[in-house]
Amino acid sequence: MLTPPAATPSAPPAPAPAAPSCVPRLVIAAPSSGSGKTTVATGLMAAFAARGLAVSPHKVGPDYIDPGYHSLATGRVGRNLDAYLCGPELVGPLFAHGARGCDLAVVEGVMGMYDGAAGEGELASTAQVAKLLRAPVVLVVDASSQSRSVAALVHGFVSWDPQVRVGGVILNKVASDRHEELLRDALESAGTPVLGVVRRASRVDTPSRHLGLVPVAERRAEAVDSVAAMAAQVAQGCDLEALLALARGAGELSCAPWDAAEALRAAVPVPALDARAPRSDARGPASGGTGRPVVAVAGGSAFTFSYAEHAELLTAAGADVVPFDPLRDERLPEGTAGLVVGGGFPEMYAAELSANEPLRKTVAALVDQGAPVAAECAGLLYLCRELDGQPMCGVLDATARMSGRLTLGYRDAVAVSDSALAVAGTQMRGHEFHRTVVEPGAGATPAWGLRTPQRRLEGFVERGVHASYLHTHWASEPGVVRRFVERCRTS
Repeated sequence: MLTPPAATPSAPPAPAPAAPSCVPRLVIAAPSSGSGKTTVATGLMAAFAARGLAVSPHKVGPDYIDPGYHSLATGRVGRNLDAYLCGPELVGPLFAHGARGCDLAVVEGVMGMYDGAAGEGELASTAQVAKLLRAPVVLVVDASSQSRSVAALVHGFVSWDPQVRVGGVILNKVASDRHEELLRDALESAGTPVLGVVRRASRVDTPSRHLGLVPVAERRAEAVDSVAAMAAQVAQGCDLEALLALARGAGELSCAPWDAAEALRAAVPVPALDARAPRSDARGPASGGTGRPVVAVAGGSAFTFSYAEHAELLTAAGADVVPFDPLRDERLPEGTAGLVVGGGFPEMYAAELSANEPLRKTVAALVDQGAPVAAECAGLLYLCRELDGQPMCGVLDATARMSGRLTLGYRDAVAVSDSALAVAGTQMRGHEFHRTVVEPGAGATPAWGLRTPQRRLEGFVERGVHASYLHTHWASEPGVVRRFVERCRTS
């Protein structure tokens, strides 16, 4: 937990935690990307946490990186709320699950407030999530190149959808006292409260690269300093009491909190598992001595992308989830029965990953034994023969390389092959976000048939491996987790 900024005044004792359906909450939105949502949202989370409040951090959309900063700010797991990946019906329950026992929830929006899935109206937009959560919105406006025009801009966002309640504005990148005065005068005439003013300050900048901010796991000490600077600046420039009062005006939610065990019980029954890839017992019992199969989950600086609900679902399905770091660990966890390698930045660590030859050989041996492996994006690259000329695990007959082209967007997908993760015909929604290319893009037995934005086959199903560029959220289809863990027990 961060040390409270010196300028932060003391506050009365925090109230007793509210029920998840009644947790005070704010959605931090903006007219466009680059307005300062992450700085303000993360700063608010840290500033309120420094006052002794238990703050639940959330992020609209599929982004894995911002929640890492949210977690630093609050000491709690950052969680995503994505109405495209999970469906609008799960936004409220997933929020209530994450906000359990908290005094306040802060939800950082995505892109511009009304921007969502391309061609799908408001779906997956910050505005839609705010309505689903019955939460007031605070609009963060980059005021660096405007004065009186800010009133027209804010008026447009306030009036566009009457169901979205914009409770006030935080002005970002304000240059001077005179600039602030002009902005406040304009907004006063428009009837929109100014809840904060954040001045230009390079000290709150965080480094970026080809896919956005550098993840916390790669720069933890510097990230702690950045978050502390955000907290200090937000605490100095924002009316925290007014923001908390606005949050307490959120409407009550009628949904029950999402529960991993309940979700698994309600999932479609697992079809008979494919037994064509028997595994030898040479590596020992497939459990950690508890009778529960061990599922090794890649982590560390190279593999930072994962939704918190995935580990919760694996655990609820009967697995022991054990993290490992492919950059440092030369062996998989004892008794590994299944492997999950999610997203991240292996392209930044290709030489180091390649140098860990003992682990690469262990992963290849596990695959040869028929163990189930679920790999997404970075995990796909790690399983290839090579990445940018550096030897990888060699599990897939494919090569990977960096590319100047960004592949980004939501996808509708259907499983075209039976695998340890899904049966043919399973429909899921996913997200692609990468600047790499795998050749070929699909194996002889592909993982997915993508239907948007154009039809194509993608990914690999070989032995127990399911590897693809597609990021999915397993809460939307818990049956894939139950199938995967059952395969860990039996194959």
